[in-house]
Amino acid sequence: MKKRLIVIVLDGFGIGAMEDARLARPGDETANTLRSILKDYPDLKLPALEKLGLMNAYGKESASMKFSPEANFGSCELMHYGADTFMGHQEIMGTLPKKPEVHPFQEKADAVKSHLEANGHQVQVIERQGLRYLLVDHYVTVADNLEADLGMCYNVTAPLDLISFEEEYAIARKVREVVTVGRVIVFGGTGNTMEDLWNAEEVKEGRFIGIASAKSKSYDQGYQCRHLGYGVDQNVQAPTILTKAGYDCTLIGKVADIVSNDRGLSISCVPTQEVMDLTYRETEAINQGFLCTNVQETDLAGHSQSTMVYKRILEIADQGISRLLPELTSQDILVIMADHGNDPNIGHSKHTRERVPLLVYKKGITGRRLGRRNTLSDIGATVCDYFGTDAPQNGESFLPVLKN
Repeated sequence: MKKRLIVIVLDGFGIGAMEDARLARPGDETANTLRSILKDYPDLKLPALEKLGLMNAYGKESASMKFSPEANFGSCELMHYGADTFMGHQEIMGTLPKKPEVHPFQEKADAVKSHLEANGHQVQVIERQGLRYLLVDHYVTVADNLEADLGMCYNVTAPLDLISFEEEYAIARKVREVVTVGRVIVFGGTGNTMEDLWNAEEVKEGRFIGIASAKSKSYDQGYQCRHLGYGVDQNVQAPTILTKAGYDCTLIGKVADIVSNDRGLSISCVPTQEVMDLTYRETEAINQGFLCTNVQETDLAGHSQSTMVYKRILEIADQGISRLLPELTSQDILVIMADHGNDPNIGHSKHTRERVPLLVYKKGITGRRLGRRNTLSDIGATVCDYFGTDAPQNGESFLPVLKN
């Protein structure tokens, strides 16, 4: 008999600012992604999400969507610092978040250089305008990430015709060992050259120097990328725990790019219709195991500050959920949630620190209140509990609430 636990993450779909937003993310204390969408589109109708308890979790009814008496619902707080898709998904999978530090690469260049040399790598210091970054083994640059909040990430970049991604990734892992910023992002593509990387060199605010990702031509063809998070160990996360125990694990959408799943199936894609079609197909393919899908275009709608686009993407996702529900048996669990907020009307294009909905469907189980959970990791803990494996590093299972 099939036994599946499916998690669909509507990226950036928050339902109200967290109480600590005033201190942790000044400006986010008025954030409420769902409220902004409903303000502009009060007649928005999402039948599947309504049935599963979206308005229950939100705490208010709208003109077209009401409370659902049969819903199993709650909400989740963010334990990770800020409001981040990468760390949000690590938290979902069971990682106990560590607060990263902010450092221009200048402050860590010497330590990184020494550590790489101690591990047998050749390191050359590149200096421009009084700022330094590193060239490792002739083809790999290590420098500031210029696209995220400055000082929060470092990029490891290389042309993959000249060095393999595996060799580049090994260098990035050594960088990760000695830095405390949120992410070390290792990527590269084929068809570009070192000259392309030099031409993409940029300085920002007089303190940060790096290789501008888009200008490096890394995305043009053969693109590969991995994110190495601060304090993130895949061995204490649900996908690794489950696959080691012999269960299937499938990741679809952006989650496939940012969560380690070495023994499972990872399918990267962005268009919401394709993501939902893949979710339906791969759910059917799983016998016993875990599937997690990320609907990225909700987050992209928030970044573009468009409630109109957000509404359209939610409708596509809702239709996909409606299609999936009849296929689930009494042995299956479906979880709908988010990883943070992205209020399109707050006045900026960044993520917002909001609690997120937690909607759970299990055939024959209705009207259960899951409360306000302290961490997104409760999902990873519940997944492992459902399959009887070791628990992940963080989180508390809500499976007991769903039992008859």
